[in-house]
Amino acid sequence: MAALAVAGVASAQSSVTLFGVVDASISGYSSTSRDMYNGVSYNAFGVPMYNPFYVNQGRVKTSKTGMANSGYNSSRLGFRGTEDLGGGLAASFWLEAPTTNDDGATGVSTFARRSTVSLSGGFGEVRLGRDYTPTFWNDTVFDPFGTNGVGTNLISTANGFNTAGGAGDFGGNLTSTRASNSIGYFLPPNLGGFYGQVMYAFHEKTKYSPGLATPDVADNSRAGRYVGGRFGYANGPLDVALAYGSSTVGDDFYAGVTNKVNTLNLGASYDFGPAKLFGELSQAKLKTDIDGNFIVQPGSVPSTKLNGWLLGVTVPVGAGLIRASYSAVKYKTGHSDDLFFNDQRGNPKANKLALGYVHNLSKRTALYATVARVSNKNGASLSVGNQPYISNSVFTPKNSTGYDFGIRHAF
Repeated sequence: MAALAVAGVASAQSSVTLFGVVDASISGYSSTSRDMYNGVSYNAFGVPMYNPFYVNQGRVKTSKTGMANSGYNSSRLGFRGTEDLGGGLAASFWLEAPTTNDDGATGVSTFARRSTVSLSGGFGEVRLGRDYTPTFWNDTVFDPFGTNGVGTNLISTANGFNTAGGAGDFGGNLTSTRASNSIGYFLPPNLGGFYGQVMYAFHEKTKYSPGLATPDVADNSRAGRYVGGRFGYANGPLDVALAYGSSTVGDDFYAGVTNKVNTLNLGASYDFGPAKLFGELSQAKLKTDIDGNFIVQPGSVPSTKLNGWLLGVTVPVGAGLIRASYSAVKYKTGHSDDLFFNDQRGNPKANKLALGYVHNLSKRTALYATVARVSNKNGASLSVGNQPYISNSVFTPKNSTGYDFGIRHAF
């Protein structure tokens, strides 16, 4: 019945395309934690205290090896189609489902990657549904690894892409990658290299009048809203884009508290021929706005910032492609550790080095290999492949390493 339904849709369209990617890899991940205590601690006044009897407990490690998917390109299955309405107008749909071909557990049960319907013409395109956010585009377009596999840049990882539960490590931002219930507008492609988009995603929360009738439940009034835009210029070897987005990640109606993650990033690439260079600068700010009856109102608590940068390169070699990137992030909380406002630990930060090679057997099939390593400092806990750390009062996350060896086929 499903096949007949698809055939029925196909007969009503000017064109319908079935497409997909099947990507499988042998992958391994490990995360190491260390006892960072050397016998010296600081009291509330910032005075060092030494314990001569403490014995350092060394390091502990977690590791995992198995088959994974999406190490080079994300595995997917999709349908897209376009109908020519005449007069330069066209109606289109795009339904794209994530698949886990390593175990077959996830297939066309959800179109969570993209599910949109759109109308396009000389004015541009208006798109409705679930789609990538403008701020995520810079993370993936200007990453030599395209935010896939162990090579995914640290900016994306820290902002919540490809992490357990989808919430990520910064602000619980569920719209860091995609937004549901969105309206998007895209500029037409004939603007001499200039391009852009804007997006608004509804939170779809029920509004009560009077306000006191609102149920006293967290995240029931504003959470889920996204607004953002991206504008750039691409001509010849140069591509550069600036994006900004604001995600409402939480709220407490009665306390008058709203939590937002505001993201600003700038990305660029330049193709010299023998090599293509990539770069990105990014800042995400987790801000808590307070409009309730507090000592200072209206106001906000100190925001937490996540600053990041990326440098990358790809080098064509015959039928192959060498890929490399170095990315780093640093958290800034605005809080200090002792009564004299001295930050004894320093702000958490991490860096990542990724190296890879892709060998194209054809236009559709490729073999690939990638290795990557993350180094954490001052309590950061970012990892490769979302591999967990052993973290407690003794052990602090330190390094994480991963690899992918796989094959990708597109159709």
